[in-house]
Amino acid sequence: MTATATLQAAAPTPFSAPRWTTEALAALFEMPFNDLLFHAQQVHRRHHDANAIQRSTLLSIKTGGCSEDCGYCSQSAHHGEAQREALLDVDEVVAAAQAAKDKGATRFCMGAAWRGPKDTDLDRVATLIGAVKALGLETCVTLGMLKAGQAERLKAAGLDYYNHNLDTAPEFYGQVVTTHAISERFDTLDQVRGAGLKVCCGGIVGMGETRRARAALLAELANLNPPPESVPINQLVPMPGTPLENAPPLDPFEFVRTIAVARISMPASLVRLSAGRQEMSDELQALCFLAGANSIFYGDKLLTAGNPEAGRDEALFARLGLTAA
Repeated sequence: MTATATLQAAAPTPFSAPRWTTEALAALFEMPFNDLLFHAQQVHRRHHDANAIQRSTLLSIKTGGCSEDCGYCSQSAHHGEAQREALLDVDEVVAAAQAAKDKGATRFCMGAAWRGPKDTDLDRVATLIGAVKALGLETCVTLGMLKAGQAERLKAAGLDYYNHNLDTAPEFYGQVVTTHAISERFDTLDQVRGAGLKVCCGGIVGMGETRRARAALLAELANLNPPPESVPINQLVPMPGTPLENAPPLDPFEFVRTIAVARISMPASLVRLSAGRQEMSDELQALCFLAGANSIFYGDKLLTAGNPEAGRDEALFARLGLTAA
C-alpha cells in the first residue's frame, strides 16, 4: 500500500466510530518517515500558520508531597526527591507571570502537586487565577483530580484552560501509576468540559511503552469530544529516585513520528513540545515543528525539570524564521 493509500485508509469518515482507532494511528506510525512528515505538514498548514509558535510558561505553585505514585514524577511522596513546599503567595506568582509575559509567553500555567485540591485550596488558587488574568495572560492550572463543582469554581474565577494529562495508554497505565485508575482522569476531563473550560491534555512518551501504546494514547486523545485544544507531548525526563530513572531514551525519530501522528489525528489542536525539550538538539526541535508542533513551554523550568532558556529559544526561532503566535 502506498503512503497516500495508508493515510486515506486511516483517515476518519463521517460515519466512523470511534473517530480514530488505535490500528489506524498505528498505520500512520508505520509510514515512511518522509511521507508521514509530508502529510502532517499538509494537515498543519490547512489549520494553522505554518511558522507561528504559541508560547506558554509553567510554574510550580505547590511542590512535592503528592500522595500519588506516578512512576515518572519526582514530586511523589512515594519516591520523589523534590522538597515539599507550601503554596506560593500571590506576589511571587504575579512576578513570575509578569516575567513570562515580558519574554513572550501568552499563557501562564500553574501546577500544584496534589491528588486533587481541597475546597479551601481552591479559594487561594482562584485568587492566583484572577491576579494572573489581570496581567492579560491566558490562565491554565493543573491541580490533579477534581471533585463535583470544583471545575465550575475555577471557571468562575476566570480560568481558561485546565491541564490533566492522560499520561499513557489505558493498557499501560497500571505499569506507571497504581494509586488511581485512568478512569478517574477521564472523569475529571468530563467535569472540566462540563464547566465550559478549555482542555489541555496530552501524555508522556519514553516510559517503556510500545509504539502501539503510543498510538493508543493518541487515539484516546483524538476521540475526546471535542479533542483537547492543547496537546502537550512530553518526552520522559528520567528523575533520580523515581521508578523510571533508568528508562532507556526514546529514539528521536520515534518522538517526531509521535508529533506527526498527533497533528494528523488532532488537526485543530495546539501540539506542544513540553518536557524533555532541554535534551533535544535544535535540529530535532526543527523536525518536530515540521511535523506539526506549534506550541512550546517557554522558560528555564517545568515544575521540577529543566527547560531551555528563553535566549536559546529566541535564537532557534530566528534561525528557523518562526514567529510568536
